Amino acid sequence: MDVNTDVEWDGAGNARDLGGIPLAGGGTVAPGRVFRMGRSEWLTERGWAQARAAGVRTVVDLRNPEEQGRRDTDPQVPAGAVVGLTFLTRPTQEATDPDFTALTGPYMDSPKFYRENLRRWPEKIAAVARAVADADDGGVVIHCSAGRDRTGLIAMLLLQLAGAEPDAIADDYERAVRGISAFHATQANPREKPLTAAQLEDRVAEGRKELLRALDGFDAEQYLRSAGLSPAEIGRLRSRLR
Repeated sequence: MDVNTDVEWDGAGNARDLGGIPLAGGGTVAPGRVFRMGRSEWLTERGWAQARAAGVRTVVDLRNPEEQGRRDTDPQVPAGAVVGLTFLTRPTQEATDPDFTALTGPYMDSPKFYRENLRRWPEKIAAVARAVADADDGGVVIHCSAGRDRTGLIAMLLLQLAGAEPDAIADDYERAVRGISAFHATQANPREKPLTAAQLEDRVAEGRKELLRALDGFDAEQYLRSAGLSPAEIGRLRSRLR
């Protein structure tokens, strides 16, 4: 598999390997260790077979439980298709928190709110980090609904911990914005309307600006220590990425 590219798992939306993202001082994020994508329910039986073949063994769902589940437009997937995979639910936010919802609207859709999400729920972010750090050997998939912002928040944290430069992290976020818009354009009845070319460029520019602002002064290791992760857990997390 090429690194730092989309992954072609049948049905998957906005899916790619974080491997290949450059790190400060040389080297890259290790390929095949952490993937990101949109809803897991989009994958077909063949898509799950492809994910397993790529080494995936753990799937960390960042959505709240009420968001999960098959829709009428999702493929039918037999239980045997996901044998050997561990599925974990580790939400990044409280869906019914009125103050946060007042800031973001129905769902968080911009890095503008990342630092506030981190501030409000360090215990939730710590639980996600532990799930990635303590996963069995093999690749880990992190995903939310669009694979853009909740996934982008965790990707930002992981990549900064690994030593990626801010611009490289912003590049990853930009790919998520473009990726989900392209995916929605292929769907007959997407939940989110695909962006026009002009809207997409505006969204990318605004997203990059807000992502870089979220990173300004942010220290992932210090944050995770404050959230309760031990040095050993942080070491395992960093080792998975490197």
